[in-house]
This record gives sequence, structure tokens and C-alpha cells, in this order.
Amino acid sequence: MENNKIKEELLKILKETPDRDFSVRELAEILRMRSAVQFKSIVQALAQLEQQKVITLNQNGAFTIAKDDSLPKFEGQFHANERGYGFVTVDADSSDFFINPTQTMSALNGDEVEVAMLHSADERLGRGPEGKITKILEHALTQVVGEFQSDPQEGYPEGVIGTVVIKDRKLSHYTFLVEDKGLNPVPGEVILADITAYPNPHLPGILKGVAKKVIGNVNDPGVDILQIVYQHNIPTSFPNDVMEEAENVSDHVTAAEKEGRKDLTDQQLVTIDSIESKDLDDAVNAWKLDNGNYHLGVHIADVSHYVTPGTALDREAYERGTSVYLTDRVIPMLPHKLSNGICSLNPKVERLAMSCEMEIDSEGNVVNHRIFPSVIKSTERMTYVAVNKILESHDEKTIKRYQNLVPMFETMGELHKILLKMRKRRGAIEFEDTEAKIIVDEKGHPTDIQLRERGTGERLIESFMLAANETIAAHFNHAKVPFIYRIHETPKAEKILNFFEALSSLGIQVTGSSHDVKPKMLQNILKKVAGKPEEAMVSTMLLRSMQQAKYADQPLGHFGLGAEDYTHFTSPIRRYPDLLVHRLIRFYEKNGINEKTKEKFKDEIPEIALHSSQMERRAIDAERDTDAMKKAEYMADHIGEEFDAVVSSVTKFGMFVALPNTVEGLIHISEMKDDYYEYLEKQMALVGKRTKRTYRIGQPIRIKVINVDVAQKEINFTLLHPENTPKTDLLAKSGFKSHGRGNDRQKNGRHFDSKKKDSSYKKNQNRGYRPFKEKFKNHR
Repeated sequence: MENNKIKEELLKILKETPDRDFSVRELAEILRMRSAVQFKSIVQALAQLEQQKVITLNQNGAFTIAKDDSLPKFEGQFHANERGYGFVTVDADSSDFFINPTQTMSALNGDEVEVAMLHSADERLGRGPEGKITKILEHALTQVVGEFQSDPQEGYPEGVIGTVVIKDRKLSHYTFLVEDKGLNPVPGEVILADITAYPNPHLPGILKGVAKKVIGNVNDPGVDILQIVYQHNIPTSFPNDVMEEAENVSDHVTAAEKEGRKDLTDQQLVTIDSIESKDLDDAVNAWKLDNGNYHLGVHIADVSHYVTPGTALDREAYERGTSVYLTDRVIPMLPHKLSNGICSLNPKVERLAMSCEMEIDSEGNVVNHRIFPSVIKSTERMTYVAVNKILESHDEKTIKRYQNLVPMFETMGELHKILLKMRKRRGAIEFEDTEAKIIVDEKGHPTDIQLRERGTGERLIESFMLAANETIAAHFNHAKVPFIYRIHETPKAEKILNFFEALSSLGIQVTGSSHDVKPKMLQNILKKVAGKPEEAMVSTMLLRSMQQAKYADQPLGHFGLGAEDYTHFTSPIRRYPDLLVHRLIRFYEKNGINEKTKEKFKDEIPEIALHSSQMERRAIDAERDTDAMKKAEYMADHIGEEFDAVVSSVTKFGMFVALPNTVEGLIHISEMKDDYYEYLEKQMALVGKRTKRTYRIGQPIRIKVINVDVAQKEINFTLLHPENTPKTDLLAKSGFKSHGRGNDRQKNGRHFDSKKKDSSYKKNQNRGYRPFKEKFKNHR
């Protein structure tokens, strides 16, 4: 066949299936040109067509028709999966595009891309749109961190001195080659490397870069956490100009700084924090008024006085967005000279504050309020432990020590109960979330995992901070001025509908429409199942239906709190949006509210809101990765030991289980050898075909630790005593029919290669349902 004819046939094949790619061998088979000479002719024809840009060679060395400019195109962010496929998010209100592995153009996780729609969404089949990436607009990843390795036996290409072992799962199928243009690290050192070349169709799966910094040796204490810090691109030190500005800040309040501020130094007020806290950014006081209402004062460190626009301190605080808390260290948003010094409301010293005083009636309504700059002097630095001893255990020794303050704490306890009832009345959804503190030794090795207790002290401070945040937000929303809000949008109707259908399968009746869902509706559902076996499962499903809280320039309300207006005002030492709120309060108080002042921050706030949300997400991811790593390291010392656990999530490849200390891991389906287990998605259950043994969320079980991979943060368990498992008729009730799978027991366990697990395993290992809790969690 002549060359032109071969090209015509090749184009015909590729045009008929524009969303599919073909290897040279596949094309040769279709054309029945199998001899060496014919094969060479096909290769030549394909090379010519690629040069003419009629076809493209993808990262797998396969060919597809060149992009069709007539296809609808969108811009969005690519989210990679470790198996090679991914999704592109265009905006929050539309479905993500599915991108199969051959259509990614070697985009990396987080890249901004152009995507062309190949197939639109099919609601009838419950299928989202499918697309292909046509252009990489901006790479999100510019550096990698990992252990440097160099083996002379590898035969590296010229100019390459070794490789970097990358722990990021989404980059696990890439090879990173270190070029000889930068530092010359020693094998075993953890390095930071700049990327100089990204994967492309001719070099699929290859990243190249140069070593820029040696972080430490892989065996040095603390380097494991530092590796996560660098992996998430979190700054570890402050630039010189930032430190110079911080050093020039006075360590005491001057007479000039007090001018124009209300003097509250004669008032009794206290900070209430954890024992280890060093940055005390909120102080409170409360008393009963003559009219029966309550006075609540929330006094927040006035960081905006010290961190002003246009300064290096402000630039760095904005870039960081938030402080990051990682097991044994804090990476602060502000230098310690400020965060632990002049901006910390330390006891018995004068400090500048931004105060929000509220008058609250017996129903929990704020009937009056004032917001103003102040000077305060904290009477006492209280801890949650001490307040709980006073209000809960009525410890005589503690009561005697703080006898002058005890009446105020009792008033605070009363007010907290009133505010809590008010929030419940309006539909606030409260999930009980057990938090853990990981204890490490001097080398950073975890020795214990302790549960954090949330007593009255913790809860009343949360109530007071929520009240102040709502009051501030409502004040400025009513004033109709540009402002930054903390929003938690109404869940999407599609997700709520799926949630309602799942409830129906459990026999739980729901009233109301999925298109007009209210917090009270969901709160009532949780009330229905409170204390029942299905409580944990329903809570998990509801959490999965929620949207993620974020910052915005529009007052869209906080669904989870049942609040119409909400912002973050109470932690300016560790959150940039709070610092901005203080700045806005000062600006409008000084300059008034008019058309001119409304223009000042109008264009700036949306950008700050977006950036702050992104930095918050970065911090949460780093915190989660660190916790998962340390928990895996802790459990590595307990291989072979047995524990009580509960099922925290059920999937087609097994079930995640949670220990009382919050450690989570996987019992893979291959470890459930007593039967063949079918996964019922709607019922969120694994059911044995022969035995009818049924595993669902919240079910208590006995497990044994069989394997831990610290590097991949994976913990694997096996199931003990399956004979104690409850039985159900869920398979029969769901109308499930067998599809002739052969020997059930063999298929389920013994012939399954447990090392080649479903990709969802790595995606969800050590997470179970916890990430959904992070969507909803409200940091005070």
C-alpha cells in the first residue's frame, strides 16, 4: 500500500474514534499490515502525520486525532489519580470532567488546563461529562521533595546524577531524574529540587530537575515532617525584611497607642486556652445585667495595629494565609516576636485589642452590640483543664485558687447553655468528632495517641467565638459594605437526594424536598437515629453530602451553623481573613461608610478570600498527611497486636476501621476469607453471599494489625472472629443477583493479589470518613 493510501486509512481510523488512542501495533493489526516492511511504512506515515499536526502522540506513545477546534472548551484545574486518570473541575456548580489516562496530556495534579468536552453529562445514567486536556495553561508543581538516590549500575542518561524518591501518591508513577546542573547531594539526603522538564509524549512518565537545597538526612529526627512541609510548599522561615520589621515592633503598649481606644483595663477578663498554647489571641468576660440579659465581651488581639498594609509583615502573612499545626511543631503565620509577644494577650500586662461587646437575652439573641478598639489587661491566663475543674468536677482546690473569678465562670456556663440551645433551635448541625493528640519523643517518634477531651471550658469558648463572629458579620452585612465572610453553602440537591435515597433503604422516612433543604431538616434526621446502631452510618453519609466551608466576599450564610451571617474575627494571629476583618473594622470606623470607602476594598477582597481558602486547604492537607504518617509509624510498633475497632467506611474492596485512638486502616476484601462478600452501595454494606454476615458503618469488630507502610501512610488489618458478625437479608431485599463468579471463597480471598489493590485503596487509606469531617469542622 502506498504512503498516501496508508495515511488516508490511518486518519479514517483515528477520526472515527476521536476519544480513543491507538498504538502502532494496534493500527497495524487493524490495517492487517503485519510484516516488518509494512510496519515500518505505518511508522513513517504516522511520523509525517504528526509533523503535519494532524495527529498527536500522547504520553503513552499512542496516537490520536489532533484536537477538534469545534469541541466546546473550558478552563479548570486537573485532579490526578494515581492510576493515571483524573478529573477537571471547571467551577463549583458544574460536574467535573472525567479524563481517561490517555487524554491527560501528562498534566500533573493541580495543573490549570484547557479541557475539550468529548461527551456531555448523562443524568439518566448518572454519568458526568468526559473530556480531554488540550492545553496545560499553568503547572501547579514547580518543585519536588524526596530522598536522593544514586546507583552507578542504573546507567543514567548523560547529565543525570540520580533520582528522587517521591512519596506523593499522585506522582508515584513518575520518575524524577536529577540533573548535574545544581547541587551534588549524597544518597540518603532529602532534597528540594526545581523542576526543569515536565513529562511529554516523547518522554512519558519522566520529570527532570536540579537539586536546590538539602533538607537533611532521611534518618534525621524531624526530617520526615519537614519533607511533608516542603512537599506542600509551606515556608519554613521568615525573610530577613520580615524579621527586621518584627524586631522593630515595641514589646509594650505605649501611651500614644492608647489614644482613641476605650480603656477596659479595670474589667475582669480572662483568656481560656489549652495548656500548651503560647499565642493567646482571645479574652472573654461575662456578667448578668439588671434587665436579666447577659453581657458578653469578646476581646481579640489587635494584630492589625502592628501588621499594616504595604509592609513585609503583611505580605508574608498574606502569602502564608494561616498558621500550620503539625504534631510537634507550629509553623506560624507571624513571627514569634508578635504571635507570642505583643500580640498575645498575656496576663497582667496591657494589650491592644479589638472588642465586640454583646447584650444577649435569655433566648440567645444578640439584642445590642458594640465593636471598638480597646486597651485590656487580662486578669488571668486560664486553661480548659482549670475551668472544667471549676464547672464540671467542682474541684475545691481549683475553686479556692480562682475564687474571685468563679462567679464569672458560672455566669459563662449559663450563657453557653443559652447560646447552645439557640443554635440547636435554629437547626445547627453538630457532629461529635473525636480528636487525638500524638505524643512524640525527642527524636520525633510517636509513643502514644491521646484523645482530646472537649469539656465545658472548650465548648463555652467555642460558643462565645461563634457569637462574636456572627455579630461582626451581621453588622457589616447590614451596613452593605465590602467585607469578607466565612461561608458554608447549602448542599447540592443531587447529593442530598442520594442521601435521602440511602435513608429510605434503611427505613428512615424524611420529610422535605432535596431542592429546598434546611439545616433543621438534617438536624432532625440525626435526632431520629441518635443512639441507634445506624447513627454512625447516617452521620457519615450526611457529612459526605456537605459542601466545604470557605471564604467569600458575599454573605451566603453558614449552613452547618444555621447562621445567616458568619465571618472569622477571633484569630488574627493565625488566620489572615481575621486580620483583614480587623483591618476593615478600623477602616470603616475611621473613614465612615460612603461610596468612596466602599470602593477601597471592593476588588481586593475576592482575591484575598480565594487565596485564603487555598492556603487553608494546603494547611489541612499537610496536617492530615503528618497525622497519617505518625499514626502509621505508631502502629508499626504494634504489628501482630489485637484491638477493638468499629467500621468507619465500607467500599467494594473492603472496609476501613477506626480504633478508639482514632487510628484508621483497611481490612482488604482479600482478608475476609470466610465468605464471598458483595458490596451494596446504597446500603453501604458488605454482605456474605453464603453466611449473610453483614458489615456496616459503626459496627464493632475485633481486628489484628498485619502490616504497616509508613512511607505510604498505610495500615492494614485482618478481621478476627467473623462468626460474631450480625446477619441480614439485605442481599435478598436489594434484589441482588449473582453473575456466576465461580468459587466464592477462592475469588474473595486466596486468588486475589492483595498487593495489587484497587486504586481507591491508596486514595482512602488512613482517611476512612475523616476528610468529610474536615469539610465541616469549624476552627474557633
